[in-house]
Parts: sequence; C-alpha cells; structure tokens
Amino acid sequence: MSGERCDALIVGGGPSGATCARELRRAGLDVVILDKKTFPRDKVCAGWVTPLVLQTLEIDRDDYADGRVLQPISSFRSGMIGGDAVEVDYAEVVSYGIRRCEFDDYLLRRSDARLLLGEPLKQMERREGEWLINDRLRTPLVIGAGGHFCPVAKQLGARVGSGEPVVAAKEIEFEMTPAQRQACRVDARRPELYFCRDLKGYGWIFRKGDYLNIGLGREDNHRLSEHIDAFMDWLKASGRIPADIDHRFKGHAYLLYAHGNRPLIDDGVLLIGDAAGLAYPQSGEGIRPAIESAVLAAQTLREADGDYSVARLAPYRQRLEARFGPLETNDYSMIPDGLRQRLAAPLLKNRWFTRHVVLDRWFLHVHQPPLRTAA
Repeated sequence: MSGERCDALIVGGGPSGATCARELRRAGLDVVILDKKTFPRDKVCAGWVTPLVLQTLEIDRDDYADGRVLQPISSFRSGMIGGDAVEVDYAEVVSYGIRRCEFDDYLLRRSDARLLLGEPLKQMERREGEWLINDRLRTPLVIGAGGHFCPVAKQLGARVGSGEPVVAAKEIEFEMTPAQRQACRVDARRPELYFCRDLKGYGWIFRKGDYLNIGLGREDNHRLSEHIDAFMDWLKASGRIPADIDHRFKGHAYLLYAHGNRPLIDDGVLLIGDAAGLAYPQSGEGIRPAIESAVLAAQTLREADGDYSVARLAPYRQRLEARFGPLETNDYSMIPDGLRQRLAAPLLKNRWFTRHVVLDRWFLHVHQPPLRTAA
C-alpha cells in the first residue's frame, strides 16, 4: 500500500466497518480498513437481514443474488426446546438469509477503501494528536469495528473477556449432501427458533438453499456445550434434521445493547457494531444495529469536519440513544423478566404472541422505522 497516512483507519472489515468506510469514502475521505483475516473469511452466523437492512445498505437484491445466497423468508416456526411449536406465515417476504462469508466480502469489496487484510492491529500509539498504527501508518481517526474482542475497544478501556455480561453462542453452517437435503425437514423459507426452558437463550435452525445453519446462544456460557448437545439430540429425535450431522461447532461472544457500558468515544477514536456492544437485547441479532451504527458514526464524523475531539464525537452517542434507547440499564436479561415466570410456556405457544411480540418486535423490529428512506 502506497503512502503512510490516511484520513481514517477502520479496524475490522465486517458489515459495520465496510459500511462506515463506504460512507466516509463518499464524503471524500481516504479510508484504510485493517483486518487480521483475509476475505472471503469463514464467519458463521445465523445470517438474516430484513428488507430495511438491504435498503439502508442500498443493495440491489437481483445484483446481490447473482452467485450468492439470498434466501427469502416468509414464515417462522417457534416454540420451546422439547415442546410444541407454532408456525407463523406472512403474506410477504419479511427477511432474507445470507451467508456471512459472501455478505461480508461483498460489502468490503464495494467499500472503495484501501484494504490491509491479513494484518492484525499490533500497535496503536498516540503521537502529536494522531495515531501511529503498527509503526507505519498515521491517522487522525481510528474506528473500532473488530467485533466483541476488538483491540480498539481494549484501547478505550473495555473489560474485554473479563466481567462483561456477554452472550455466548456456538453454531455451524455447512453444505448438506444430497441425502441430507432430502432428509432435512426444515423449510428454507421458514427458519425455526426454539427457546431454552430457563429462557436464558434460544437455538435455531435455518436452511439457506443447500446450506444448513444450526446454533444456540445463551446469556452465559455455563455448560453451553451441554445445552447444544441436548438441542441437537432433540432436533434429531424429532426428525427436524438428518441424524448423521456431526460437525464441530464454532463459538463467539457478543454484548447486548446497553449491557456492557463500553466507552464509545475518545479523542480520535470511536467504536461501532459489536465492538461497541450493540446487539439487540431480545434476540441478540447484531447485523442491523452494526450497520446502522456505522451510518450514524459516519454522519457524526462528516459533521466533525476533521476535528475528532471528544466534544465533536459526542453526538454519536446521542444518535445511538435516539435510535436504540438509553445506553445504560440494570436489566441484563436477553428475555424480559416477565417471560421468566410460569406463563412463559403458554405465551410461547400462542400464535398471536409469537407473531406480534417474539417475531415482529424482538426479531424483525417492524416497529422501528428505516434509518434512511429509499432514494
């Protein structure tokens, strides 16, 4: 890469980093994305995005679907692990399934940023009002977009991996054999969600064409592997998935919005996406808030006009709260407390509650207007 300076360095090339880079490039900034991985990368994720996310990203569905998975979703199956399930059908497509290895690479390549891939952030030192990165690149602005364990979050003082109320998840995504495709009872247009009986998390099955994604996340990682094993045993015994599935699950962690209270800004530095701990509290879904935080951050940075002091970056936090609610809370429950009582099971069997609360409000967020309107 030629040159030793850039206007903004983004650490992390996932959806938030690539989106922020594209927004800043449109404003004329010289942007570099630094990521320890090369792309396309292996990124396991349940992976669904609503039409509003595609609108915010200005993605043409036909263009994206050319050679990539874009699985329409118009129905859901939901219940409790080991119990009965409710099926909710919509009259239209309400979401799309994507494969993160394709989605992230697509967003990164179109960002128009300079890319430093396969290089981790090793050094971030403040010198004369600028940042010196890896002893070779100077920049007035560093944006942390490297996920839960983002090194920029650590630089800001986040207690990464120590004392934060994280959600732990494990999942797999693989291409099924012809025999497995025939045996799999999961409808590609109907993802399946199953809540743990203690309501501290949920598991899912999602078919994306020839690919199958299975996972489970909980508010803590206590005996997580046992919960996953029990979930898989139940899915196989109930005939939802082929009996010969035996793949190694991959784990990751993330913070729910307002539960981690990470510092978001400092002079010349700002966090977005999972690095900032912005996943939706009820579902743990992080793609939409990551992308929207990137747009809100870019708006703040454009207005700052090169002055990246704490005072000029403060509107970013205000915009996040206006969009997602207060950033401080004492409620560390993924599922609202009321559902932890004995009425939980009956409610999750109720079709009206499943559609209007579990799906529309917790997972699809239909009550939340577009961040920006279509052109």
